[in-house]
Amino acid sequence: MTSVPVNRRTLLSGLLGVTALGLTAACGNDAAGAGLAAAAPLPTTVSPDTELVISIHLTHVSLKTSGELGKLPFKVRDWPNISAGPDVIQAFRARSVDLASNAGIPPIQAQAIDVPAKIVAVQTKQKPIYTYATAPGTPVRAITDLRGKKIGFSQGQAQGLVVLRTLKEQGLKPSDVQLVALPSTKFLVALQSKQIDIAPLGEPSLTKYLTEYAKDGAIGIPMTAVDYLTILWAPGEVLADAAKVAAIRSFIPFWAKSKVWQHENQEKWIDAYYVQDQNVSAADGKRIVDAEDQPIFPASWDKAVAWQQESADLLVEGGFIKPIKAEDLFDRRFENIASESVPAAYRE
Repeated sequence: MTSVPVNRRTLLSGLLGVTALGLTAACGNDAAGAGLAAAAPLPTTVSPDTELVISIHLTHVSLKTSGELGKLPFKVRDWPNISAGPDVIQAFRARSVDLASNAGIPPIQAQAIDVPAKIVAVQTKQKPIYTYATAPGTPVRAITDLRGKKIGFSQGQAQGLVVLRTLKEQGLKPSDVQLVALPSTKFLVALQSKQIDIAPLGEPSLTKYLTEYAKDGAIGIPMTAVDYLTILWAPGEVLADAAKVAAIRSFIPFWAKSKVWQHENQEKWIDAYYVQDQNVSAADGKRIVDAEDQPIFPASWDKAVAWQQESADLLVEGGFIKPIKAEDLFDRRFENIASESVPAAYRE
């Protein structure tokens, strides 16, 4: 594996260009539905014949386990497990996914490279969900040891943003370290092969990695940088289709309630997702879940917009993207749907 130094604004387009998804334009219904203007009220009538392709694997597992999957008022043609931000953007370009879930950074990157898409639902988090993992034998033993080190960096994903936030916290500039351009799906291989010194990993990847490589000196280093947003988003073309918009509107409460179900039925969720789907032990699954936030869905997106603007400005400051206006990332017609579908304890 060859390390590729970051080349600022060309990085994301390069990652998109080499992404091998085997995608075809097979999104939802073959025929386009009735048009819907961007400012038009959201349609409320869902046709049972409407089809969506939804790339939200955790929700799929949750809905199956809770028995809610069959209650969706529309058809899901496929549930592809495409989660990395650059891959989702490529899928949107290929018209192969109608709706996806990501952190806040992929919509910023999509707008920066002129891929039209909008955020339609928001969940907020207060705790860091990533931990820095070190390569076996690296001299990095603390967050203060980053200067001059090779850091796995995916500009189009949350993992890239938390790296930039960490550098800022430590008083470092991107030029003070070696940012190695990789999609997050390649971080494990790069760590194992010592092509990089450190990279942010989420669960359950972190547990799997340390289980195998802690004996060789790999460690986890906590971070304070928070990945504040989990969002649902859809391509602009999909949001101009009245039938698909109605289906998406009806899906958002299922998504939000599935998060609540996971939180309130942790033993079932650990077994279904961490043990059966991810091959993690029940004990490790419990440890991972115990460290997670209670899901929160804001009634107002003002804080989310401000967070996105701050994140975008950080990328602009590093020379990675052109300036953008974060408000343009959100479709405010959907603003209250998630929060109104969950109990008050899960609202903000």
